[in-house]
Amino acid sequence: QVQLAESGGGLVQAGGSLRLSCAVSGGAFSNYAMGWFRQAPGKEREFVASITWDGFSTYYSTYANGRFTISRDNAKNTVYLHMNSLKSEDSALYYCAARRVFSNQAPRPITEYAYWGQGTQVTVSS
Repeated sequence: QVQLAESGGGLVQAGGSLRLSCAVSGGAFSNYAMGWFRQAPGKEREFVASITWDGFSTYYSTYANGRFTISRDNAKNTVYLHMNSLKSEDSALYYCAARRVFSNQAPRPITEYAYWGQGTQVTVSS
């Protein structure tokens, strides 16, 4: 059973940075595309970024593009989300997710991901 554990969330001032980590166990990490999603109170969970199994291709939501960077270290079974220039509207519970892939894909829809972590809270104070 694939298990995901996020870490690195916290309280940061607007304009600051955070790096989220997601450690994956129970499966061959390089077989999975990885995604980051977030959910703010009263809102639906939304796509943030995704990365192919080999890390060669990355995809971002409009609001994340240029401020956030997704990366992975297959030797450490870990995916990261580097967030810069944080805004109060970035406050949310951030989740990582995994999808078993057989090609070089990294989908955006939430429904494409079968495995999820418990989330890590990011709070940006203005």
